[in-house]
Amino acid sequence: MDKKEYVVHREVLDDERLDEVAQKGTWSTQLTIAERVKESFRCSVSRLKLMVLSWVPVLSWLPHYPVKENIMGDLISGCSVAIMHLPQGLAYAPLAGLRPVFGLYTSFYPVLIYFIFGTSRHISIGTFAVVSMMVGSVVERLAPDANFIGNGTNGTNVNTDARDAYRVQIASSLAVLTGIFQILLGVVKFGFVVNYLSEPLVRAYTTGSAFLVCVSQLKYIFGITPSQFSGPLSVIYTLVDICQLLPKTKVPELLVSVVALTILIAIKGISAYYRQKLPLPIPIELFLIVAATLATHFGGLNSKYDIGVVGQIPSGLEAPSAPDATLFTQLIGDAFAVAVVSYTISISLAKTFALKHGYKVENNQELLALGLSNTVGGFFQCYSVTASLSRTLVQESTGGKTQVAGIFSSIILLIAILQIGSFFEDLPMAILAAIVVVNLKGMFMQFVDLPMLWRTNKVDLLVWLVTFISTILLNLDLGLAVSVGFAIITLILRIQRFWVLLHPDVSPQAKEIPGIKIFRSSASINYTNAEMYVDALQEKSGIDFGKLLSAHKKQEAELKQKQDIEKNEAEKEAKNQVFGQVSNFSLTERFPSGLGTGRVNWAFQHDPTISISDSDMGCHGDDGINQTLSDGDEEQGRVFRQGTHSIILDMSTTSFVDTVTVNTLKNIFSDLEQINLDIYLAGCQVCVVKQLETAGFFSEFIPKSKLFVTVHDAVLHVRKKHSRTDLLSV
Repeated sequence: MDKKEYVVHREVLDDERLDEVAQKGTWSTQLTIAERVKESFRCSVSRLKLMVLSWVPVLSWLPHYPVKENIMGDLISGCSVAIMHLPQGLAYAPLAGLRPVFGLYTSFYPVLIYFIFGTSRHISIGTFAVVSMMVGSVVERLAPDANFIGNGTNGTNVNTDARDAYRVQIASSLAVLTGIFQILLGVVKFGFVVNYLSEPLVRAYTTGSAFLVCVSQLKYIFGITPSQFSGPLSVIYTLVDICQLLPKTKVPELLVSVVALTILIAIKGISAYYRQKLPLPIPIELFLIVAATLATHFGGLNSKYDIGVVGQIPSGLEAPSAPDATLFTQLIGDAFAVAVVSYTISISLAKTFALKHGYKVENNQELLALGLSNTVGGFFQCYSVTASLSRTLVQESTGGKTQVAGIFSSIILLIAILQIGSFFEDLPMAILAAIVVVNLKGMFMQFVDLPMLWRTNKVDLLVWLVTFISTILLNLDLGLAVSVGFAIITLILRIQRFWVLLHPDVSPQAKEIPGIKIFRSSASINYTNAEMYVDALQEKSGIDFGKLLSAHKKQEAELKQKQDIEKNEAEKEAKNQVFGQVSNFSLTERFPSGLGTGRVNWAFQHDPTISISDSDMGCHGDDGINQTLSDGDEEQGRVFRQGTHSIILDMSTTSFVDTVTVNTLKNIFSDLEQINLDIYLAGCQVCVVKQLETAGFFSEFIPKSKLFVTVHDAVLHVRKKHSRTDLLSV
């Protein structure tokens, strides 16, 4: 294979020269704040049309819907999804602490709203186990059975009608408040907020939620009635109570559960194995609930063996009603948690299938669509919704092309609610529990993340484990808060404890240029790690700024002390000479003849011997200072001559600079200049250069000639400068 070499010849470019070569101007395409405000209030027909189409996406694609190409796929897909909506709606509503019929309502209204406002063509909105469990934990906390004890013969009868009515109010109010949060976040373009929930955190959270869902279904599988617990460690108390109640297990109900679990697992396994040959997955859930309902009704299983059944399911739709706003203050924290989790699940699925089929979903519009689905649904006694992976897979794999499939599924559900809802009154709760548990298989399969994370990223593994354990032990609300907090802490620690490299450390074959240290950080410098950046610079370069500055200041002090001594000696010498001249003049005046004529009185004249002696003493002391100073100079000079004379800071990884960063860089330049070390910046992005200019970083002491386009430019400049210095010294 031929190796081609490319040689580029150009001059060394610092920032000042780059401005000249590139003919950099001061013009900008960005609008000023006043222009932006003016633009936001500008109104026109075209602008209004674009705004309406962006907020109501169905108006942009439905008029151009290709009926011939898509109608059959959407019809088959809608029927297939409706077949799944029916059993899942009935099964997931008890997870939310509600009667099964409210699961059907939740599978109907929100789908219609998402059809109008959503941008994903494939996700199936409706009930989902994790969100249902989150709603159920809130409902049971605010409306426990203990608050509805009636005046029965044993004093323990629960007024189920009053309890269920109040729970519906709580769930619908929670849905409305959840939707309000999502709408507000969508309006202010805060769709990116879910980016703070990493994939390991979300997968661990859903896995922990699946465990809690599974525990909540044990009472239906064993036919027992454990006590209700809420708060931290409630799952532990529930498991202990269930174990104590196992001797009271209803054997017929357990047999129904085991048979249902066996059938579901077997048929789903067969369906998955032959998925390439089957036109659509086998609707085993629908077949099972129909068969179980018929067997219970005609076999009298409820009356003979006391098997728990769904109970009364009213036919028809409920009239819309306003939520109880007095509950909002008690639901704020829970609503925000549900809003974030439900949107995270939904947008993850939407992006996955959009990428697969080559179209784009809008984060903020999805947030708005989900918020409207929850808000409007809350007025019709629905609880919070999100996308379901199992239904979305069916909708996509059976030929669904658009959300028209959701319209077909809603029509089928409407018929079920109006006409055949009462048919499922004799459906055993054990069957619904089995459907829930089997559908959790996909979430439990996420345990395979652990060995992969152990091999690839142990910090993400730690986040996964902490999230899973905190979700189980602290419940869904507090567990989510702890998980997010821990993930943010790990992020901060990783940002602060960045890796720093000198370029020779990158490869063993790289060679260090004598006298030049090239320092690069792997993270952007900011106020959280600026101090650590300085420490790492000193450690990697082997230069202790503090010690060298102290030595430099000590030398300056000694030099000043020497100069002060010399100055004092000079002043003393001058005074003595003046005093001697005055004395001689006085003696001459007093003795104009005789002994005084032409003679000097040595008793009053400056003694040259004493002067020489003092001078010698002073010179001796100065020699000591000079000797010390010389030693220091020699040592420092040796460090600089044989070691480092220039440091280049590679700023290519820095995306922004704050005030602390600017001050830190100023201090580095100041300190190194004092100890005669040259310091340069290289590889700054344009935005970083602008921020440095705005912050007043460049000055007479730090000119822009210290900033180079690339590290290579800086190295060439340093080598050229020092080769010129060496020639002058020779």
